[in-house]
Amino acid sequence: MTKTGITFTLILILITGQKLMAEEKSYWIDVRGADEFAQIHVDNAINIPHTEIANRITEVTADKNADIRVYCRSGRRSGLAKEALNALGYNKVTNEGGLKDVLPSADLPE
Repeated sequence: MTKTGITFTLILILITGQKLMAEEKSYWIDVRGADEFAQIHVDNAINIPHTEIANRITEVTADKNADIRVYCRSGRRSGLAKEALNALGYNKVTNEGGLKDVLPSADLPE
């Protein structure tokens, strides 16, 4: 960053009282099967079945500090996926539970 850029940033911090921070990206991974994913899923979610998550996570990110959020139908498979990712060293994995937890207003299939 140039001297002018640093000065401008410091002025913004002083005026707004806020530190400028980069927005952290969250990776949403649907760990259900492809057929289930095709019916309904979280916008921008990536489909990797829980049985394949350990072998395919680097298709999404190799950053072990990435914010990863996993979900499935009920929360059981996402729990297994979280355990598999934690075992690989991914330390910011959240089990978001089931579809009813992440899409509470959606008309979910039975």
